Amino acid sequence: MTSVTRNDRQSRPRRSRYPEASYDEASRARYRERAERPGGSGEGGSDRGLVVTRRALVGLLGVVALRLAWLQVCSPDLAGAAEKQRTNVVTLHARRGTIYDRSGSVLAMSVECDTVYANPQEVSDPSGVADALVSKLGGQKADYMSLLTQDTTFVYLQRKVDQDVADSLSELLSEKNLTGVYFLADTKRVYPYEAVGAQVLGYVDSYEGTGLSGLEYQYDELLSGTDGQMLVETGLTGTPIAGGASQVDEAQNGTDIVVALDIDLQEACESIIAAAIETYDAESGSVMVVDPRTGEVLAACSTPLPDFSDLTDATALNLKLVSSSFEPGSVFKVLTTSIGFDLGLFTPDSTYSVPTSVLVGDDYVTDDDSRDYTMDMTVREMLRRSSNIAMAMLVQDVIGAERFSEGVARYGIGEKTGIDFPGEEAGLVKTLDEYDGATAGSMAFGQAVAVPMVQVVRAFATVANGGIPLTPHFLVSKGEEEVAWPAGERVVSADACSMETDVMRTVMQEGTGMNGQVDDYDIAGKTGTGEQASAEGGYESYSYVASLCGFANASDPEVLVYVGLNGLPHLASQSSALVFHDVMSQAVSILGVTPAS
Repeated sequence: MTSVTRNDRQSRPRRSRYPEASYDEASRARYRERAERPGGSGEGGSDRGLVVTRRALVGLLGVVALRLAWLQVCSPDLAGAAEKQRTNVVTLHARRGTIYDRSGSVLAMSVECDTVYANPQEVSDPSGVADALVSKLGGQKADYMSLLTQDTTFVYLQRKVDQDVADSLSELLSEKNLTGVYFLADTKRVYPYEAVGAQVLGYVDSYEGTGLSGLEYQYDELLSGTDGQMLVETGLTGTPIAGGASQVDEAQNGTDIVVALDIDLQEACESIIAAAIETYDAESGSVMVVDPRTGEVLAACSTPLPDFSDLTDATALNLKLVSSSFEPGSVFKVLTTSIGFDLGLFTPDSTYSVPTSVLVGDDYVTDDDSRDYTMDMTVREMLRRSSNIAMAMLVQDVIGAERFSEGVARYGIGEKTGIDFPGEEAGLVKTLDEYDGATAGSMAFGQAVAVPMVQVVRAFATVANGGIPLTPHFLVSKGEEEVAWPAGERVVSADACSMETDVMRTVMQEGTGMNGQVDDYDIAGKTGTGEQASAEGGYESYSYVASLCGFANASDPEVLVYVGLNGLPHLASQSSALVFHDVMSQAVSILGVTPAS
């Protein structure tokens, strides 16, 4: 058989449908053929063909119009779905505001990092990519394989990867020609002083970056800013098209804040209280240092201290000074005596005959010194010896329940202080109409009342500040704006505070607070050893809250320290007073408080 090439076929003349016709006849034949088609011009094709063609066109246009109407009216979501399919929304993370301490040290900041993700549709070598991820990011190869082989165009591989690690991974993938892995600019929270101050500062969610505890939670709205977004045109596989259309809404970064903490003092306080728990067999302990002139909290912590590498122990996030209530014990005697001074009912030198016991409700109250004789005591001596009998007598026989209740209320006992820290409790304090026969006499020396110790700190600071209460607080400024914390109404007179301060000096120099005295400083303070209520009723044996709260220098206070040890078998004079000494020594040194002598 003879083969015919393409060129042969092209060179041969095209055979006419009418082989017998001449050129002119063939031309006319083709004309007749066209004329016979619907809509053609010629015999048999003119009118009928035109009508058929027009009807077909009209029908086709009708179908198209109906389809458009259905798409636009009956199914409006399809347009949005189509748009969504060809666009990808990328979150532009706002930089979280930086937290500085009072000296400008950075306590918390956000640093640049990368979030690593993949488009499994573009991963041609899942095993090779998984090996690269394990070598740089850690983890198990099987976990990465399950992500890289999913039927999707987007999977997270690891969020918030350190910048140097992400850069190293990117280089490795490029060297091995491994495709399908991408990097998204991100930020993450870091704490330059690691766990120091962590209980106060708190922490943020590792994915969303929102505050979950402490000041990070308290000021989350201020710190977090507003995330932006970028709409990127993508191809069929979901990857951005180079040069494609995009729309960017810029992120609004969070506001920087300055807090009153002194990070060096904070570190010292945490170290001291952690050691004290071991030394004195206490269940827990707390420290707070404030400036009584402003209410600024310079350091604060409670044990157990948090370890953010293991957050399974939620109690470590609990600042007990704010969120847990205790019977304060004898530190409450400062309130009792200052109320009497303010009312003009007695002075530090007023003298009373104090028996060996006094009836409070149905029970007799005695003193810890086992005194077996009646003794004449001035009010100064009552505080120096920390006599429970004397305090109960002053309230029951001199001040009276109504005036005592009013004075306690003026100090804000039983009400939240307003400290800018989450989880503050009000405590349990009876109102006058709830008093029974034992309430006033027991409250006189710090029993029958349970409050967070930040209320005691505020009360002592009120005395140090001449009778004007201030809100304890951490925040000093936000952005360029200083934050004003208004003072409260006067609680007691300046004269009453002066008398109380003088009596508290005696406690530190000659009384139960002697072990807390710091050489060369004039300190006014008061110890407290509060029994703790038992779940079975009554009080637990040898389980106290031992505390000491005081300020220096007494004539012009610049710093106030509270130390409390909870659930220990030792009196305050032999435990918390010694811890107070260590904290106050650090405080006056770090803060630069000038010695009194």
